Amino acid sequence: MEFLLLSIVLLIPLVYLTLMVARLQAGTFATTVAAREAARAFVTSPTQAAAAERATAAAGLTYANFSFEPEETDLEITCTASPCLQPGATVTVRAEVIVPLPLIPTFVRDLIPLQVPVSTEHAFVVDRFRSTPP
Repeated sequence: MEFLLLSIVLLIPLVYLTLMVARLQAGTFATTVAAREAARAFVTSPTQAAAAERATAAAGLTYANFSFEPEETDLEITCTASPCLQPGATVTVRAEVIVPLPLIPTFVRDLIPLQVPVSTEHAFVVDRFRSTPP
């Protein structure tokens, strides 16, 4: 009986810790892939007007693959040149996701912030042999 009770007392926190670490790892992977794919979609865009939309769509698909809701995510794009798609310009994308701890009810999250922000930056250089977009 003591062994069973001790096993349950030790097993429940271990399972929760495993779930929490797995969700944080998913958030880390999601931000890494979202930043890389958004930057890649931005610099390969044919026009300046479509670049931000393509980057946002690429990041959104990545977040959806990792089961993160749009309100938990953020995407920020900065450029080193005035037209962002100028050959040789560097485009930096910062992706962030707020990872809520698993199995916590929403009314508790409203009282106590039980979430971990995870962010990643990725920089891409616009191809120097690219023709300047209109």
